[in-house]
Amino acid sequence: MKKVATIQEFNTIIQTGKTIVMFSADWCGDCVYIEPQLPEIEADNPTFNFIHVDRDELLELCQDLAIFGIPSFVAFENGKETGRFVNKERKTKEEINRFVASLSSQERSE
Repeated sequence: MKKVATIQEFNTIIQTGKTIVMFSADWCGDCVYIEPQLPEIEADNPTFNFIHVDRDELLELCQDLAIFGIPSFVAFENGKETGRFVNKERKTKEEINRFVASLSSQERSE
């Protein structure tokens, strides 16, 4: 998962295609818990580009997007937010895959 270093880089990446952004921090136990499963989650969802934003490094971006609990996942398609899985609770691989699948089902129903 590519780590994004600047707000400008973030804005550039989300403009093209489908992107899932994981917001986390090194000190977050729930973030560390899910990290080993991220390669599998990415492999399970090949139509999405996955990127990582460190909440502490890009705090202004997190504030602008109202990201208060981590880990949080926000989906974008061509620059537009299409969904979010945001809360303060630990997330499982299955929950994250269900979130991504729900994005695809929304797309089919439109």
